Amino acid sequence: MKSQKLIRLMLVDDHLVVRMGLIAVLKAIPRLKVVAEAEDVAGAVALFRAQQPDVTLMDLRLPGGGGIEAVRAIRADFPHARILMLTTYDLEEEIHRALEAGASGYLLKNISRENLAAAIIDAHERGAAEHSPEVTARLAESGGGAELTAREREVLALVVKGLSNKDIARILGFTPRTSKAHMKHLLAKLGATDRTEAVAIALQRGIVPLEG
Repeated sequence: MKSQKLIRLMLVDDHLVVRMGLIAVLKAIPRLKVVAEAEDVAGAVALFRAQQPDVTLMDLRLPGGGGIEAVRAIRADFPHARILMLTTYDLEEEIHRALEAGASGYLLKNISRENLAAAIIDAHERGAAEHSPEVTARLAESGGGAELTAREREVLALVVKGLSNKDIARILGFTPRTSKAHMKHLLAKLGATDRTEAVAIALQRGIVPLEG
């Protein structure tokens, strides 16, 4: 019967202790079996190709590019791959990027064993799982936000670094007037009143990641 089928899992996290903890938790659930572990993007992609697990639990922060890049790489070759993000980060922008990349759900590491098991089974059987409640709330809050263009993201990253419109224009190769226009559009899309508020929103939502 379908309900009795063993679900083969891959864990992707750069912390050995985290993987060990997950294995201990998942061992208590008869239907679930960990068949592969990876600690970086290259390893995740290679092991997925070799093992083709039913469901993958993927951390967001990984050496070699990050969990979202790993999701994209895996799903480029295996479009039906079931991958659940399992992370401590609930930044709005990263949630959106993960789901756009093809993640089947976005879970936080404070999830209970029962809810984690349910999410894995749902991802396996339905292709999607309920997000952690905090993530669902984040998505609801941001429902009406306008998407930034690639150029606007470049400009915003430089604004976060403290550069002026003139400096931004010089670096990106356009006029100060164009730089000022981009800034105006950014403020409108972010709902910010000035550059300082735009920087705060960019960091809070994860649109521009904190360095270090």
